[in-house]
Amino acid sequence: MPTLAHSMAATTRAARTVNVPLGGRAYDVLIGPDLLAEAGRLVAGRLGKARCGIVTDENVAARHLGTLEASLRAEGRHKGSIVLKPGEPTKSFRELTPLCERLLEMGLERGDLVVAFGGGVIGDLAGFAAGILRRGVRFVQIPTTLLAQVDSSVGGKTGINTPQGKNLIGVFHQPTLVIADTDVLKTLPAREVRAGYAEVVKYGLLGDAGFFAWLEQAADGIFAFDQETLVTAIETSVKAKAAIVARDEHETGDRALLNLGHTFGHALEAWTGYSDRLLHGEGVAIGMCLAFRFSESLGLCPAGTAERVTRHIEAVGLPTRLVDIPGGKADAGELVRLMGQDKKVRDGRLTFILARAIGEAFVSRDIDGAQVRDFLTREIA
Repeated sequence: MPTLAHSMAATTRAARTVNVPLGGRAYDVLIGPDLLAEAGRLVAGRLGKARCGIVTDENVAARHLGTLEASLRAEGRHKGSIVLKPGEPTKSFRELTPLCERLLEMGLERGDLVVAFGGGVIGDLAGFAAGILRRGVRFVQIPTTLLAQVDSSVGGKTGINTPQGKNLIGVFHQPTLVIADTDVLKTLPAREVRAGYAEVVKYGLLGDAGFFAWLEQAADGIFAFDQETLVTAIETSVKAKAAIVARDEHETGDRALLNLGHTFGHALEAWTGYSDRLLHGEGVAIGMCLAFRFSESLGLCPAGTAERVTRHIEAVGLPTRLVDIPGGKADAGELVRLMGQDKKVRDGRLTFILARAIGEAFVSRDIDGAQVRDFLTREIA
């Protein structure tokens, strides 16, 4: 995994490029301010004469859609825009079917582009639609949340939720370009920025202790939208993910490390009904703290490690414990049942990302559900 020192050695220019090296399907992630107004030029210059169908949500549309449409029209690339309701319930079959039909009605062909313009929900849904439309059309990710810029827009995972769990139906379909404009983050609610920060912290915790130590000092700059600090944090995170995706595109090995905190977190999201009670990043924040406390309880990492992790995550305003979730008390048995729906379950055995230290996460595929239930019972008490 690239280290913070490697990232800091990069040029200090405002906009930076990270390549995701996947052979003939390699693509660039562009990171920096003022990129949205240049999207048309960037798409036309890199991807040719393709026409673009934008998929976005009401919140993003109200703030930024006009800028993107104007940029694409200036290059003769805008074919149409589809505006959906925001929130996790949009990642569903109920929304997927009409979305595909509307994209077909636009007349998009295989050589054209679906433009996923929004956070993780829009990226996952629009990417899935692109993956199955005409058996696969290209798509561009223009992520508008911190969480999407550092994580979900990179790597090609697309999908929808079902009552059985999160992201259980989908395809691997890599984007052809990612444009991460850091200026759009300034229009996000503070809660959304904090939720996205959980995925930034994840990259330090799973494989770069130096990056985590830097974040302990630099977090205030990220939340103040200091461009140099923000771009460095995003670039370092994307480089880490790109390196893992290049080694294990379809999550048969190392890529599972990217799910640090997610086995717990996805179960918590399902338990709260994918509602505003718990945002995805908040579930990941609690899940990472639980993963480190669980690792300590199993004697895998030194005492005090989980407390350091919890202290930092708590300091930026994220939840760290099950009791921090509003609206009712969790049930350990129900959470373990929900974990059983996780995509990483093998032969009925739960897969967890555990840790030997900060920056030393590993995949464990032999965790007994009874151990997890006992641990969660103690956490809930």
